[in-house]
Amino acid sequence: MTPAPIKPSVAVADLEKLDIRVGTIRQVCDVAGSKKLAQLIVSFGDHERSILAGVKKERPEPALLAGKQALFVVNLAPRKMAGLISEGMLLDIGYSDRIVPLLATPEVPVPDGSRAG
Repeated sequence: MTPAPIKPSVAVADLEKLDIRVGTIRQVCDVAGSKKLAQLIVSFGDHERSILAGVKKERPEPALLAGKQALFVVNLAPRKMAGLISEGMLLDIGYSDRIVPLLATPEVPVPDGSRAG
């Protein structure tokens, strides 16, 4: 596989605007009427969030994500999708490159809410 071209350069200040944190997926719920979205209930240590992610088409058993830590963008504006509010974005590896998607995870468990970067 040839990697996708690198996107245009951005300033470090732009990257620093993103708040990327580790969260533990506590629950994976089906989103009725959606062929790709699942609702992830994610713990960030001091609070939980509902984050919608297109994992139903990517994985044969999305429920197996429960209990796993992953990286999430947590400072995106809430967005209504399939009738539910999503309060962040899961950082997934591979889907855009047409390979089996994987979670972006820490090497070892860390406290929920730990910041990346």
